Amino acid sequence: MKVRALAASVLLCVSTAALATDPPPPPKQGWSGAGEAGLAASSGNTRTENLNAKITVKYNDDRWKNEFSASALRSEANVTTTTTNASADPPTQTTTKFQLTANRFEAGASAGYKLDDRSYVVGAARYEHDQFSPYNDQSIASLGYGYQVVKNPSNELAFEVGGGYKSVQPTSAASPSNPLHVGADAQSGAAARGKVELKHSFNSTTSISNTYLVESTSGNTFVQNDTGLQVKMTNRLGLKAAYEIRHNSDVLPGFKSTDQLLTTNLVYSF
Repeated sequence: MKVRALAASVLLCVSTAALATDPPPPPKQGWSGAGEAGLAASSGNTRTENLNAKITVKYNDDRWKNEFSASALRSEANVTTTTTNASADPPTQTTTKFQLTANRFEAGASAGYKLDDRSYVVGAARYEHDQFSPYNDQSIASLGYGYQVVKNPSNELAFEVGGGYKSVQPTSAASPSNPLHVGADAQSGAAARGKVELKHSFNSTTSISNTYLVESTSGNTFVQNDTGLQVKMTNRLGLKAAYEIRHNSDVLPGFKSTDQLLTTNLVYSF
């Protein structure tokens, strides 16, 4: 289903490209980027600590469009567990511990060599470590083709398709109660990669963006969709609300195939 959605997106991009005749305006030259972070903490009757951060750095010139990104998510909270032991007194015991409930790090990079104003050849790599995911580690390196379908002051639309090699380390089925334990054998093989990026600016201060990424192998298809609404407060500072969906098509018993994350962050652009 997710692969069909990507195919439909690519077909839409191609159809739009056939109608786009004007060359896109030149991208911003040199270095640019943005960093964002959000923190939430509570204490008293409940105790939680949540931190998420992300940085994106881009470089553009007449021939190259390069990008590097890194993100981290960490959360701790009071977790109550109930155990039953017939020989104990009482047989049912409840304990509450302040423990890790989310721990993820991700880094990615891409280098695009421009063939003309719209098309480019792109090499991309991505690595992630997620202690609470069905796949403890995922890494991919790919080579493909990118096309800038639309780029004007209000709208941007681009897609990338390609293939490469992906390696994953599945987490054992026991990991929800012991997330540090990795028991399954690593898997690796050929992979297909697709990416669609869309951005729309409502005005000079408010914009919405969506990035759809799919990495498919014979054993699993990973899909990630990020949607963000950003409002500028100054030329440098802004607020961003984002919604992320991550989906693995093939997971072991004891895991859910889909994770969701909602964040509200302070953004600094440079």
